[in-house]
Amino acid sequence: MPHQHFLLYKPFGYLSQFVSENAREARKKKFLGELHEFPEGTMAIGRLDEDSEGLLLLTTDGRVSERVRRKDVEKEYYAQVDGLLTDEAVTQLQQGIEIAHRSVLYQTLPARVRRLEQAPELPPRGRKIRDDRHGPTSWVSLIVTEGKFRQIRKMTAAAGFPTLRLVRVRVGTIWLGGLGPGDVQEVADFALPGPDPAATAAQPSI
Repeated sequence: MPHQHFLLYKPFGYLSQFVSENAREARKKKFLGELHEFPEGTMAIGRLDEDSEGLLLLTTDGRVSERVRRKDVEKEYYAQVDGLLTDEAVTQLQQGIEIAHRSVLYQTLPARVRRLEQAPELPPRGRKIRDDRHGPTSWVSLIVTEGKFRQIRKMTAAAGFPTLRLVRVRVGTIWLGGLGPGDVQEVADFALPGPDPAATAAQPSI
């Protein structure tokens, strides 16, 4: 039987797993299996934490999963952060910044970082970010090739600008495109993602 591959916009508030064997968790949490009837053996390639949204690739082929998780495959995120991001913070994020990972300090690899002059066109989130009276926010694009647990959130917090909303918009050469929260699109295959220096300049509207 041929393998199947999917693009998914993981909504805010969902875990990047299909079911839970923990009865209490199953009652209280939301899972990918509630969004679509995926074929048996479908696996998520990488994860997004419960509070994060955006592009998640899924496949029934373990070899494809390994190919996409390679270290040279870029992942691009749009992050809304608390406060107006400074030049100093951008430089820190670009050069690599120290975060806590598995109870030890870890220096992240250099990232490609740029401020977004205006908020990207994204679907409303299920829960309000916060009230404007609590101060200004700003948006930033971060492109990384690694994926430590809650890495982007830890990076912006270490630079002094905690993340309020986080959306993954690209994996390699695959964009979130016109998908909305909970949308699933089956594809014939994933083009082999890799470094794409021109990707940001050519980014589509989302």
